[in-house]
Amino acid sequence: MTLKSLIPMLPVRQVAASIAFYQQLDFSVEDGNAAWGWAMLRCGDCRLMLDQSINTHPGLPRQSVVYLYPEDVVQYHQQLRDRGLAVPDLDITFYNMTEFRLDDLDGNRLWIGQQRPAPSAR
Repeated sequence: MTLKSLIPMLPVRQVAASIAFYQQLDFSVEDGNAAWGWAMLRCGDCRLMLDQSINTHPGLPRQSVVYLYPEDVVQYHQQLRDRGLAVPDLDITFYNMTEFRLDDLDGNRLWIGQQRPAPSAR
């Protein structure tokens, strides 16, 4: 038996406000239930669930991290800045990624990056 997919479920204080935040990142609502405080979001092949019921300690910082891989991290980074989101500068990591990080409204950490091309051999 193998698993077919993985969909993170993030704790949020207000699902409607979180939906609005993730829509700025190009996610759209695939399914949801306002009475439950739950939504399934989708961007391309990526999905996230947002859920108020699992946010049992709303005042505490989140410890979840979700890594997103856009097709072009430089273009995506600029697109978010053009939309007015305060995103940090792109960084080149020691593990050969071009990435940036930001937190959602509830402190869930989003790492957004792309593998850098391998250096050409001379």
